Amino acid sequence: MDNFKQLVERVAAKAAESERLRPPVSTEALNEAEQRLGFPLHPLLAALYSKVGNGGFGPMDALLPLSGNSNPDDEEAAVEGYLGRVPATDADTWWSWPKGVLPILDWGCAMVACVDCRNDDGTVLLFEPNAISEQDLSRAWFVDAGSLAEWLETWLAGRGWYEEDVADEGFDMAPWPEASARL
Repeated sequence: MDNFKQLVERVAAKAAESERLRPPVSTEALNEAEQRLGFPLHPLLAALYSKVGNGGFGPMDALLPLSGNSNPDDEEAAVEGYLGRVPATDADTWWSWPKGVLPILDWGCAMVACVDCRNDDGTVLLFEPNAISEQDLSRAWFVDAGSLAEWLETWLAGRGWYEEDVADEGFDMAPWPEASARL
């Protein structure tokens, strides 16, 4: 986490401006969330939840709370969002969700920003279900940022594709190359 200390401090300073910022989660709550998920959070994501806040900051002040069914904005928390998307082992369905890919922000219109917690960099992915065709879920996955740190730096600089000033500049996201193998 020391590698991320300055970045977390900068995020915390900007997050403090948000009226939606929630208090950070405890170590116990973080451990319980990871146990329920069955995998550890990316270290930077864990630091954000434990040092900055339990959601309510980031792009659109909309980082999801880590876990729990009730929150002030009545939004689905990250853990519950992940567990609700992963089909049961014996489910007879074409639907799948990549293991270790945690939804962290709901963009609306069913689009979700996610962190690949199995990737050392914490690649930030965009799940865009409108791109699914012929039940090929791999078409719905795009790389938003090569790392969570890069994604946060883009937000801090006000240069994200979701910003009003840059939304019309035609940001094309590359397909996630691991999608087929991970689904």
